[in-house]
Amino acid sequence: MVARTFQVVHDDSDFDIHYDTDDGFEVFQFQLYSLTSVPPHQQKIFGAEQDTPVTTDSDLIAISDKLRLVSVKESDFHSEPVPEPEPEPSYSDLLKSDEELARLLQAEEEALMLQQYMSNENPREFDSRVRPYISQVRMYEDPTRQEAARKSVPVEELEEKALVSLAKEGNFKPSKIEQDHAFMLQLLFWFKTSFRWVNSPSCHDCGKETVAQGMTAALPSETLYGASRVELYRCTFCSKLTRFPRYNDPMKLVETREGRCGEWANCFTLYCRAFGYESRLILDFTDHVWTECFSQFLGRWMHLDPCEGIYDKPLLYEKGWGKKLNYVIAIAKDGVYDVTKRYTRKWHEVLARRTMLTEPSASSVLRNVTEEIRRGLASELLSIIQARDMEEKEELERSLHANDDESLSLPGRRSGNEEWRKSRLEIGSDELSSSACPVRLCVDEHVTRIYTAFHAVLYQFVGEELTKSEAVEVLRITKGILLDLRNSPYKSRSTSIDSVLNKPKFQKLLPSFDELLDALSLEKKVNTDGTVEIGLVADPVVTSLALPVALDALDDMIYNLDKCENYGKDMFLLQLPKLNRIHSGSVIASSEELPFGIITSAFDGIRVSKWEEPNGARGCWIVYRTFDYKMFELVAYDLMSANDAPERDPMDWILEGSSDKGISWQVLDKQTSQLFEDRFQRRTYKISCASFPCNVFRFRFLAVRDVHSTSRLQIGSIDLYAKST
Repeated sequence: MVARTFQVVHDDSDFDIHYDTDDGFEVFQFQLYSLTSVPPHQQKIFGAEQDTPVTTDSDLIAISDKLRLVSVKESDFHSEPVPEPEPEPSYSDLLKSDEELARLLQAEEEALMLQQYMSNENPREFDSRVRPYISQVRMYEDPTRQEAARKSVPVEELEEKALVSLAKEGNFKPSKIEQDHAFMLQLLFWFKTSFRWVNSPSCHDCGKETVAQGMTAALPSETLYGASRVELYRCTFCSKLTRFPRYNDPMKLVETREGRCGEWANCFTLYCRAFGYESRLILDFTDHVWTECFSQFLGRWMHLDPCEGIYDKPLLYEKGWGKKLNYVIAIAKDGVYDVTKRYTRKWHEVLARRTMLTEPSASSVLRNVTEEIRRGLASELLSIIQARDMEEKEELERSLHANDDESLSLPGRRSGNEEWRKSRLEIGSDELSSSACPVRLCVDEHVTRIYTAFHAVLYQFVGEELTKSEAVEVLRITKGILLDLRNSPYKSRSTSIDSVLNKPKFQKLLPSFDELLDALSLEKKVNTDGTVEIGLVADPVVTSLALPVALDALDDMIYNLDKCENYGKDMFLLQLPKLNRIHSGSVIASSEELPFGIITSAFDGIRVSKWEEPNGARGCWIVYRTFDYKMFELVAYDLMSANDAPERDPMDWILEGSSDKGISWQVLDKQTSQLFEDRFQRRTYKISCASFPCNVFRFRFLAVRDVHSTSRLQIGSIDLYAKST
């Protein structure tokens, strides 16, 4: 152990850091972060005199006492509910080093020269690969098909989920553009779960497994919906034959809701058009298809893969699946476009595989097809389309030589069975998409208010001397009311409670639920006919955000009350509810899973959500900064196991606190060999040492339950509780 003091220069300011070299480089970065608000993943540290970079491999004992910190992308650590958007990086910021760029440009030039000799120069073949999709894309403009698609979608449910997703980021008053973008993503997630992938169809007679028997001729009823190919399968149990027509008409696919990537992308692109998004079908000549939509929010075309449920990750195929791309063509109602450059950072390698045509010839074929499609368009519309074409072309050129986000990991293919994916060499990694974690805001004040409200309810139970069975019954009645509210339309939630008002105990206890109703943005209403109902009092999105938290808390309380042996004495020792939960802070972690395993999922009060750290099995961390650096004396904290994979549960960890914004740390609690026996199990840990007021807390997770079987750590929830003031 060596104690050192470093002087760090950042933005014309000097900072002194007192540091124990045994703590490791990550802890050093977090001390810098606490002082300068530059997150670890944005830090570049140099020796102030030699200007040599300081990295994880540097000897922290031997390096200079004077250091210089540079932020890769300057961004303030805001405490406001909605941070200002970060400025787009400049072209020069994105470019690779001059030496690397020169090497790539030279390789591209050589590939273009080689292409002159290797090209088959067969425009007809290229044209025949693209042209059949034009009639398919035109189907998306048919009002009848669009209406059929819209009718199959739970629109209000997706609208609610879109608004809740924005509210979780602190955006309770989104613009229409923000709402449209969020709805598009919810449409993707819904489609992913509602459409069925078919490796081989189940037997139509007995439902057992089938094996492929080759192809057969299409029936008139199948060709009516564009099924020029029909696969034949024999049942392994009853030996009956089952047909699997490969339908091309998206209206039929809205009905069947099954297929492989061709059917998935075809049908999903219709859904996107049905809801008004500018959309196009993307044809990858190496045998895959997906969708692009123009996002007004992003101001650009966005990649969406319905088979994988992944969006805005265009390098998924090259970097994740290991695909050797050649031609990626976008087919839209207003033209065809070569968008290959969006999906590669190895253009020189892709060029070497583009041997069907030379680049000028390929451009000529696409230009001719586009001119045919646009024939007859109004000049004003044509000008708008051409301007957007030019913007996209410039964007593709800019991104081609951009630096990759090295912290971003992309998964191999997950749709289709493993044997099929291996045969296509698309197995890649089994990891989900993950990246370094940015600073995120915890929009969770409603969680604290709900826990506090339930505490008041339990207090009333004691005052009214309810037996355990009576208390459980009242909580179950409450749960039933909240379930009725959850299942009613989110914009006009209401439910009658007349049927339960005849239960004397519940009627007497009803006033004790006022605080809970207020936390849920609900109120009791007496109608003119004397009936009583519970309904919305304010923003319906607040209720949508809070209802799942209250229902999960009720489940937790009912379960633990049932198990409680000494009801009267132990009621207030239950894991939930507790008073003085800390909320509305900012949090950052060593890494997170995208899009559903982000760090704030551990603070949202919902059981089914969780934080996943893809490489956290042998060590990872979370740093929680209180709102506006308010001081709290921690007395206890809860950790809850996630929904699955017990091997990923945290087993050993250290909790530290800081009273000076993270400059110095003191251990508050240390746990080893902890075992979560059940899923969604909540465990409470009291701070037994002499506590002190803190404004930053840090968990250092050292190991998971089984480090040999997983690389991941996951946590269902984290709740921090402060001393009463």
